[in-house]
Amino acid sequence: MSNIQLYFAKASTFSQRTRVVLLEKGIDFTPIEIDLQNKPDGYTQISRYGKVPAIKHGDVEIYESAIINEYLDEVFPEPPLLPRDPATKAIARIWIDYANTRFVPAFNKFLRGKDSQEQEQGRKEFTEALLYLEQEGLGKLSNGHYWLGDRFSLVDISFYPWFERLPLLEHFRKFTLPAETSRLQTWWNLVRDRESIQAVANPVDFYLQRFAKVLGEPVPIGAAQK
Repeated sequence: MSNIQLYFAKASTFSQRTRVVLLEKGIDFTPIEIDLQNKPDGYTQISRYGKVPAIKHGDVEIYESAIINEYLDEVFPEPPLLPRDPATKAIARIWIDYANTRFVPAFNKFLRGKDSQEQEQGRKEFTEALLYLEQEGLGKLSNGHYWLGDRFSLVDISFYPWFERLPLLEHFRKFTLPAETSRLQTWWNLVRDRESIQAVANPVDFYLQRFAKVLGEPVPIGAAQK
């Protein structure tokens, strides 16, 4: 038994990353769902930022998904989700950083922009990020099915949750993936079929219902009540 406790939220992109890592590695864990609007007493002693995910592994308490995921990859080395070669690992970390510092903020600006001007800037930045992933990432880095070749990795996992949420951009921002992103679309079709991804995925209606409230938009007709 690994005696890992995972603190997560169902709708959390970053929680999904760590849940996928645990499932890919076949690590036994105890899931503990956190209501971020009503955090249990003492939770900020585990996750000092008060966010999810967080884990407890024996006496070790860790938060921030990228850090958790590397910890899990080192403590439970099989199957590896990062290259062992230092140079290739550094490249992988650059792409994980790109996901966190460029791709995700562009997605959020596009979806959540406070006015049409900010949303249009988000559209531009997100489209540029997608084309960069296509041309400089999958187009040059990989000759296999996934980001780093034929092995599914933390890089794939780092980008995955926002592709699951693309229907939000389609519904609320009338956006679809550019035709020039054929490699990216092939990659996503492969990733979405992985057992670990399907195990943590939420249905489209879950997101539409949730973000209709967040964005102050009409609730989509036919969206399941969650």
